[in-house]
Amino acid sequence: MATTATAPRSTRSGSAPKRLSLSDVSSKGSGLPNRYVLHGVEKIGKTSFAAHAPSPIFLQTSGETGLETLIDAGQLAETPHLPEIHHWETLLAAVETLVTEKHDYKTLVIDTLNGAERLCHEYVCKRDFRGDWGERGFGGYQRGYEVSLAEWRVLLATLDTLRARRKMSILALCHTRIIPFANPEGADFDRYQPDMHRKTWGLTHKWADCVLFLNFETFVSENDPTKKGKATISQARMMYTERHAAYDAGNRLGLESEIELGSSGQEAWTNFRNALTVARNGRKDG
Repeated sequence: MATTATAPRSTRSGSAPKRLSLSDVSSKGSGLPNRYVLHGVEKIGKTSFAAHAPSPIFLQTSGETGLETLIDAGQLAETPHLPEIHHWETLLAAVETLVTEKHDYKTLVIDTLNGAERLCHEYVCKRDFRGDWGERGFGGYQRGYEVSLAEWRVLLATLDTLRARRKMSILALCHTRIIPFANPEGADFDRYQPDMHRKTWGLTHKWADCVLFLNFETFVSENDPTKKGKATISQARMMYTERHAAYDAGNRLGLESEIELGSSGQEAWTNFRNALTVARNGRKDG
């Protein structure tokens, strides 16, 4: 994929808006595959999990080549992926290629979403602020982050076009970080959140059908009430699917709040797929 590719703008239609009538009313769902954002602590197996999704193809952003490392080490079977992507225009063009060219892939894996955000910011900084990251440029009054949202909406819209035309699931992997959370109902606290700017993450959170958080199970012993508890981290890998004070998560699919992922990427995906089936059957039965 050439780095000089022009960013697609097919989502910015100039046609007149359609006038809706009562004949357009429907009571059915869209029938489209889901949009997932998966964030988690380092080395917990985000890439291995995604590699076991149905017929995946990976888009690797700059510096995020963990998939190739796992393949080279014999930890994963050979998995389709495009060359490492270093430019925002190339990323958009790669998604557009999956929209327009014939293929049999069923899952697009973006590895990583925060890497894609960085490419977006670099593009906007160069285009609109002459490469100045300082207070007189991109960083001044959060201007660069605000301007970048228009480009980010193009990516999200193009991903939705991919879902609609190719019936592909979107699985975006993301690093996580601990940030202070301003609690309007009481004392502030720290929580895990995708390692993205709050403006970009705000748009993405609304777009995603599922925000999933991966972490190792932690136990805290409190033998002495006058001292801090001692944390013990087990080897059990857990997926959390609902909002919690300690982490950002949520889903529209009726998933159980915790899913044990097991010891391998294959087991993790199988357990997640089984949880989806249970949620789907529960909706039908209810």
